Amino acid sequence: MAAEKEKQQGLTEKKEGDFSEWYNQVILKAQLADYSPIRGFMVIRPNAYALWEEIQNNFNNAIFKKGVKNAYFPLLIPKSFFEKEAEHAEGFEPELAWIESDDKDVEEKLAIRPTSETIMYDSYAKWIRSWRDLPLRINQWCNVLRWEVKQTKLFLRTREFLWQEGHCVYETEAEAEKEALMFLDEYRKLSEELLAIPVVLGQKTDSEKFAGAKKTFTIEGLMPDGKALQMGTSHNLGQGFAKGFGIEFLDKNGKQDFPWQNSWGFSTRLIGAVVMVHGDNKGLVLPPRLARNKAVIVPILFEKEASKVLKKANEISKKISGLNPFVDSRDSYSAGWKFNEWELKGIPLRIEVGPKDIAKKQVVVVRRDTGKKEFVKEAKLVSRAKEILEEMHSDMFKKAQKFLKENSVKADTWPDFKKALAEKKLILSPFCATEACEEEIKDETTATSRCIPFKQDTKKMKCVKCGKETTIKAWFGKSY
Repeated sequence: MAAEKEKQQGLTEKKEGDFSEWYNQVILKAQLADYSPIRGFMVIRPNAYALWEEIQNNFNNAIFKKGVKNAYFPLLIPKSFFEKEAEHAEGFEPELAWIESDDKDVEEKLAIRPTSETIMYDSYAKWIRSWRDLPLRINQWCNVLRWEVKQTKLFLRTREFLWQEGHCVYETEAEAEKEALMFLDEYRKLSEELLAIPVVLGQKTDSEKFAGAKKTFTIEGLMPDGKALQMGTSHNLGQGFAKGFGIEFLDKNGKQDFPWQNSWGFSTRLIGAVVMVHGDNKGLVLPPRLARNKAVIVPILFEKEASKVLKKANEISKKISGLNPFVDSRDSYSAGWKFNEWELKGIPLRIEVGPKDIAKKQVVVVRRDTGKKEFVKEAKLVSRAKEILEEMHSDMFKKAQKFLKENSVKADTWPDFKKALAEKKLILSPFCATEACEEEIKDETTATSRCIPFKQDTKKMKCVKCGKETTIKAWFGKSY
């Protein structure tokens, strides 16, 4: 029976093998998510929802300091709302899920929100009257539904997902764009400082920008299989939505004008990024700052001294309560079984205590990312555990940063571009930035532009595909 349990517990695929199968096994066996009976949907289990709550708490703290307030808007959107901004309507039309109703009070067709610009801006038109009402900064945490036909990939591509979407209104375009970039930098901080994932920043091409936006900015991560993952975007929406929804204000000179808007969002795909970037052949590896339970205490139980060891384990738990630890006191599983379970689920620190440790007034501390063991005197455990967690975050980030650097290359010619793509690299190449050329690149290689970096020199180059003169370089890669 014990052998059967061991067989069921671990991963049967290696990260360096079938990456997709490894990823699915980590998600399912670490109890992050499960498939829903409805195709394209997923069940987010408590282990993953706790991560989402930690992300929410972290980001709320950041945006509240910027004057943003949280609100909530309806799930259903009238058909006529999508028609008020033509580019937006065209962009989302294929993904809309429409509600069928026999309710005679429903005057027009209703769709489940794929994003909330339209339903929110109807309210904004009622609330904004004067420059004194600006800037208006609102965020909402919600679910959205996009009826995609692509294959389900838990956390990365599902029809329904959770996200936050910020929607702000300003007197001037300069303010709107400045803060769109400010929120993008908050995404960078979240990714690097909470998730320990490095990213590249830049502006999307016209082909890849958000439907209805004037400009779209992005942070992009590189996953171990060589695919880029869009991890957060912000948009300069211009005045298009304001004009479509009749959002007007009286400026300081008494003139009626349309305001400028931005929006910004990230989703539960961040959890998928954490799994891919940090996970290993034992399972999930949680960045310490993200993990709700930063330590598990495993008492090494022997029949005669079990009560003594359990008592000490509980004492230690109270001492390090700031790490939100828990004691695995189950007596129906071996210590080895427990080690494997908590490694699979990614708990950052494992603290072992047995009779010999009690005698020496010490514990054994094991890091999840490296497996390194350290004997720590009980009197120094509080301070040392915190130090180890910070070391762990730093090391995990540096490891991911090294991977990004080593797998990001420059390619100035088309043969070099295709070679780098075959080697699963993120590629920086001269690019004319025309939609036609970008479509050719995508058709021939399935690669897409990820972003145009913000800081570039202005020397003249030739586009990697069509050879036209350009001063722009863009990141390209295959993506999720």
